[in-house]
Amino acid sequence: MTFEKLEKNLMDVIQEEQAKLGFRREKIRLYYPLSTLNHLLNTEDTAEEMSVTLTGQPESMTEKLGKLTVTRRGDRFCLCIPEEGSAYVHEHFAETGFIYELIRLIGQHDCKIKDIRQLFLRYSENIHIEEMRGEDFDIMIRFPEEIGDPYCYCFRDEGCHVIYHRFLPEDYADLMKA
Repeated sequence: MTFEKLEKNLMDVIQEEQAKLGFRREKIRLYYPLSTLNHLLNTEDTAEEMSVTLTGQPESMTEKLGKLTVTRRGDRFCLCIPEEGSAYVHEHFAETGFIYELIRLIGQHDCKIKDIRQLFLRYSENIHIEEMRGEDFDIMIRFPEEIGDPYCYCFRDEGCHVIYHRFLPEDYADLMKA
């Protein structure tokens, strides 16, 4: 078991939050279902076992994000990142790149799925696109593995604006099974 994938995900989510809301030195609470934590840590823990697993945060992670406080209710975990974690992400990641461009684009009132597809194509010509069934999303777009952005971005055009959610590939696969 390694915490590297969890650490990256935490920093990615903080960076996404800062792109949306701006930086503020503050505690950040992120909520994860047990299944996602198992995907991130490559474990098959029960909720009780995961509570124990998360107490073993490596120094390499706590040096950057601080010591995470972990609470849970059933199979839902709250990871509270101290103020130094939000500051670390702000100080070490430039406010440029794909996630910043995506959030700016989606923030435009006239944003369409075709505009989002064009943004992805500016970063890679080899994007993967899937039309989605169901009511939640219209389309999923993801980059090839070599780009280093592991997420599946799911979009829905609600007429007057586009909404999105990004999933780990494993969580996306679970979503598609449901």
